[in-house]
Amino acid sequence: MNPASMDAAVWAVIEEYEARAAREEQLWDTLGAEEWERRIDEMLLPVGRATGTLLNLLAKEAGARRILEVGSSFGYSTVWLAEAARAVGGKVISLELRAAKTAYATERLARAGLADFVEFRVGDALESLAQLPGPFELALIDLWKNLYVPVFELLHPKLAPGALVIADNMIEPASARPHAQAYRHAVHVARDMSSVLLPVGNGIELSRYQ
Repeated sequence: MNPASMDAAVWAVIEEYEARAAREEQLWDTLGAEEWERRIDEMLLPVGRATGTLLNLLAKEAGARRILEVGSSFGYSTVWLAEAARAVGGKVISLELRAAKTAYATERLARAGLADFVEFRVGDALESLAQLPGPFELALIDLWKNLYVPVFELLHPKLAPGALVIADNMIEPASARPHAQAYRHAVHVARDMSSVLLPVGNGIELSRYQ
């Protein structure tokens, strides 16, 4: 995406996130496996610009006004989705376990001029999702990989006709592949879903509800 197609305040926040991600990537190389596991919740772990750009484009082209994000983390993908929501007159509901992460995301969304287009729900994602009414027109699933299938099972009956569901980390990291395969199987056996694996970013499964 060309910076000219997005306003300067949004682009500045995206670049700040990406600078942080680059610093953390350098740090990864210095950490042992045990230290990495201990500190993983401190890391940004963003979907990356390619996936963020695609999310933004899909939401705009679909005119998705009710957008669900399952797993905000520190809010990188939230910014891409919120910018699209603003463009189409919609809103993002974003689910995140840790309040400190949503506080970080909220501050950056405010600087990007997008805070009014996101509603965070802090707590267990499955509990939050169970309480949310549908329908949703676009959903991003990007949390702990063992939760992908339970999330899909709760989300499936809350999808609007033609809704898009995007699941991240379908190819990388390798450690997530068993859960990614289980998720892809769940989507492919659902008769009212059509789905394709795209080699974008860390690999996404793009699914459409019929």
